[in-house]
Amino acid sequence: MTTEIEIQVGLKSGMADPEGVNVKKALDLLGFDSVKKVDSVKCYRIIINKNEAEAIKECEEICKKLLANPVVHEYSISVAK
Repeated sequence: MTTEIEIQVGLKSGMADPEGVNVKKALDLLGFDSVKKVDSVKCYRIIINKNEAEAIKECEEICKKLLANPVVHEYSISVAK
């Protein structure tokens, strides 16, 4: 069975996000005044030859070992629709 997983990795609250700040400044200059804040987040889609529960468990390990630094990042794992 193949499962498609989506992993989002972003900075923890309180961490400096220069990319988000620069995008917010550019949006202000372009007249998008209603945008209050921008956070940058990386999204990974991973297709795994495992059932849903095993795929989520393996992606948890992938995040811990490669995609996220626990000091500065938080992440979420979900089954892609």
